[in-house]
Amino acid sequence: MSVDNINASYDKPAELDEIVFEHRNKEYGAYDLRKSYRPILTRSLLVGSALFLFAVLAPLVYLKIKEGQQKEETKVSVDLTDIKDIPPPEQEKELPPPPPPPPVKPPEQEIVKDMIPEPKPNPKVEEPPKKIEEVKETTIGTVNQEGEKIAKYTPPPPPANTGAGKNVEAPKPVGNEIVDRVDQEAAFTGGIDKFRNLFQSNFDNSSVEGEGTMKTTVTFVVERDGSLSDVKASGPNSDFNREAERTIRSIKGKWSPGKLNGDPVRSRFRFPVTMNFE
Repeated sequence: MSVDNINASYDKPAELDEIVFEHRNKEYGAYDLRKSYRPILTRSLLVGSALFLFAVLAPLVYLKIKEGQQKEETKVSVDLTDIKDIPPPEQEKELPPPPPPPPVKPPEQEIVKDMIPEPKPNPKVEEPPKKIEEVKETTIGTVNQEGEKIAKYTPPPPPANTGAGKNVEAPKPVGNEIVDRVDQEAAFTGGIDKFRNLFQSNFDNSSVEGEGTMKTTVTFVVERDGSLSDVKASGPNSDFNREAERTIRSIKGKWSPGKLNGDPVRSRFRFPVTMNFE
């Protein structure tokens, strides 16, 4: 091939495509792609360049437009004035409390001068003595003074004549009264410890239901003959109270009655009870 033919082939690349696809199926996609390669490449380059320039220039254009639309800043002048410190308001001085009122002077009582004359020969009567009616509503003194009359004085009644040198005896109990305070308390024969031991030995534990510590106070009256009556228990457990009352009544023994002024009397006795049940 000559040099002229080679240069002609470079200047006309389409003819090269014809040579390559000679005697081949030109409807195949590769032939069309080679034919449209240069226009597509040129178009893509232009479009890409345009998009690149737009992406670079668009923010700059936007900022320029934004700056043009911004309004001028409004300047505000502020004048600062020094404010002097205002002194706090003066507190009102508390006024002193008013002085207390002067004490009320009680009204002066009327006083009648009453002088006992000295025994003198031929005494000179300077002033006649006051009548008894005038002295009853006044106070006796050494000078005369005007004032209010006082209430009539009534002397207290004289004490009853009980006899000189005799002690007053306390009244003796009448009938079957129960005396709360006696000179000598009632006592169980053998002592209270013996009575307590008899109570423990006669108490039936099986009659009480429950566990723990139970308390009650049994009161009874010791009669003048040493017997017991009016036995009552005041604890919270009714079964325990009932058995305590029964045990007190069942104890065989004699009591010495309480005495007042040497005489046997009916007196009340208190017996506290505390027992543990397991």
